[in-house]
Amino acid sequence: MFDIFAYSFIRNAFIAGTCVAIVAAVVGYFLIVRGLTFAGHSLAHIGFAGAAGAVFLGIHPVIGLLIFTIGSGVGIGFLARTLRERDIAIGVVTTFTLALGFLFLSLYRGYAEKAYSILFGTIVGISSLDSTVTLIFSILALAVLCFLFRPLLFSSVDPEVAQARGMPVRLLSVLFLVIVAITISISVQIVGVLLIFTLLVGPAATAIRIARTPLGAIALSIVLGIIYIWVGIYLAAITPLNFYPLNTVSLPISFCVATISFGVYLPVRLLSPLWLNRRRRELTAQPQPLAMQPEQAKMEPEVLRSSR
Repeated sequence: MFDIFAYSFIRNAFIAGTCVAIVAAVVGYFLIVRGLTFAGHSLAHIGFAGAAGAVFLGIHPVIGLLIFTIGSGVGIGFLARTLRERDIAIGVVTTFTLALGFLFLSLYRGYAEKAYSILFGTIVGISSLDSTVTLIFSILALAVLCFLFRPLLFSSVDPEVAQARGMPVRLLSVLFLVIVAITISISVQIVGVLLIFTLLVGPAATAIRIARTPLGAIALSIVLGIIYIWVGIYLAAITPLNFYPLNTVSLPISFCVATISFGVYLPVRLLSPLWLNRRRRELTAQPQPLAMQPEQAKMEPEVLRSSR
């Protein structure tokens, strides 16, 4: 059962996967509360264009992925003033960068194996250097999120009031999208850009429907993300499947993680109205203390509404 840990790439995959799961869980919570799930999905696809460009130029795909996702995140953050403008900006930037990706692949004369591996992820290619880089970027991203936690949460649940109080709402939005871009860039070797959405949204979407507070939802999201990654890596590592005609087929880690995430989210989504409705009635019946700050009073109802 534990023989797989004799291989260094498996150990590296668990280290990198744990780092990615923690960062993605925290980022995913804010993605849902801020209504930016479409942006996260688009940045993942934009990352493939950056990887294709890096392969064409002969550099490491992750470098191109970082440049494209961070640049696109900054562009989306500055172009969007309203929700409608944000969706338009995301669509325009995404289509343009994907077109660039197709151009880079068509110009490249070799077999762009590295670029295609970015699409689906691979645990075999994770080296000690990759896991170390992932750990460093994860610590940096978490440090920034901890520093921005209160203003980011306030601007997420009530951006109008936050802006009226003098908070740099647009700057916070840009910084958050940069963190999303970094999270996507360090996650591609685990689940790939096509299924990074699984780690960004799956654990957080489940946790928001169970936990009562933002910190509780983030903590539960981290636990779920780590479980998904660990079980997914283990299932992918113990294959190929040992029954005919699939005795030579290995399960992709992205498939394992996505299946586990969906399998956990579905029953929670179907059953959550039972306790969410009761929680809303409790909040309505409970008088608010006069000393409660406006952002505190709105925080839990907003989180409940975001989980509908």
